[in-house]
Amino acid sequence: MSRRKLSLSALTVLELTPPQMVECAAQAGYDFVGLRLLPATDTEVRHEIVGATPLKRETLAALRDTGIGVLDAEILRLKPDTDVAAYEPMLATAAELGARYVLVAGNDPDEARTAERLAQLCDLAKPYGLAPSLEPMPWTDAKDIVQGARIVKAAGRANTGLIVDPIHFDRAGSSTQQLRELPREWFGYVQFCDAPAERPADLHTLLYQARAERMIPGEGGLDLAGILRALPDDLPVSLEVPMNEWAKTADALTRAKRLREATVAVLEETYAQQ
Repeated sequence: MSRRKLSLSALTVLELTPPQMVECAAQAGYDFVGLRLLPATDTEVRHEIVGATPLKRETLAALRDTGIGVLDAEILRLKPDTDVAAYEPMLATAAELGARYVLVAGNDPDEARTAERLAQLCDLAKPYGLAPSLEPMPWTDAKDIVQGARIVKAAGRANTGLIVDPIHFDRAGSSTQQLRELPREWFGYVQFCDAPAERPADLHTLLYQARAERMIPGEGGLDLAGILRALPDDLPVSLEVPMNEWAKTADALTRAKRLREATVAVLEETYAQQ
């Protein structure tokens, strides 16, 4: 098996600044990094990286110095009141940093409008060489892989697709058979993490696990091998494993190295069994 390219997701080492994330990814042996250019929540730290800012220049310098690439940039939310054109500065910065994909969340209960805005976003992103990709999450309005597929199909653009995150995929009750039936070209990379096999019974626990307490790949109960086998076997793997308790006793580099080792082990075991 050819070695899969690995990316260090921003959420895994969210205590770091973007240039520190790049350095951490390089020191831990990753190929790519994922950068959060816009915060996911109102309470999350906001880095002044969009536009002509000192932090963007520092990040570009770190990318040049390390040779690390940017796999994806986060996070664009499609809400009922979203003005898609307002996202252009973020897209321009993502492109300047060398990103390939932009992570999109569907936060609009009107599915047709979500698809329409995803199409607009794709058109806006196309000149920048970016693919806005929808990540289904069970607490959003694009809840699972089936609904995500409907939205992507309705958007009708070549530069979009789906992002599979194992914890969201499992918690939404999606199946690997559903994955296998979707067009291969819809998948540009796959996220990676683990979690307890038992699904949370309430929204608070669901959100807490997803945002703060995932598990090291191979140490939980998710069907990681099944998800990997249902997707193209050359996709880059983005390690998105926030573990707030572990982060209290282990620095970002220690965690990044351990997660990379664990992921490589899962990948090798998965494909050795085929």
